[in-house]
Amino acid sequence: MRKLIYGMNLTLDGYIAAPGDDIGWGVPSDELFQWWLDRELAIGLLMYGRKLWETMSSHWPTGDQQPDATPAQIEFARNWRDTPKVVFSSTIDKVDWNTRLVTGDAVAEITRLKADDGEPMRVGGATLAGAAMRAGLVDEYEIVTHPVLVGGGTPFFTALDSWVNLNLVETRTFPGGVVLTRYETRR
Repeated sequence: MRKLIYGMNLTLDGYIAAPGDDIGWGVPSDELFQWWLDRELAIGLLMYGRKLWETMSSHWPTGDQQPDATPAQIEFARNWRDTPKVVFSSTIDKVDWNTRLVTGDAVAEITRLKADDGEPMRVGGATLAGAAMRAGLVDEYEIVTHPVLVGGGTPFFTALDSWVNLNLVETRTFPGGVVLTRYETRR
């Protein structure tokens, strides 16, 4: 059975995007970016909702060709293109870059994918991750909290139907007061 990980940058008040889908507050330090890269290199499948897919696919297909790209950003872009991806959306009709589109029941498909053998999977996007959380499919949470308050936007956690008990497995501080907390679901 594959592990399912949900992790994103978020504000101190719990948002992954400020109003208007602004994520400009979450620019990672080189050290944090390298941590994200190291984590992504271990992922066998990326799963996105439409909004996060649009954000990622607007930059990373050519992220390694940007004049100011760091070595870690170049490696991240190449890994992003090469890693298999699934996008869950009923409003888009075409995806590229080693990606498959699923328009049906996301929870059923994630459950099917999780039952396979293989490397860990990452789910991204609050709506899609919320559905996976409510179905009890998320095994690990990577919460990278930036010291900024935005007062609203897209929350990291969406409404759950029941408690999710967690075990703390890692904490780490990055430059700029950014704090990582990583939890595993207690089953």
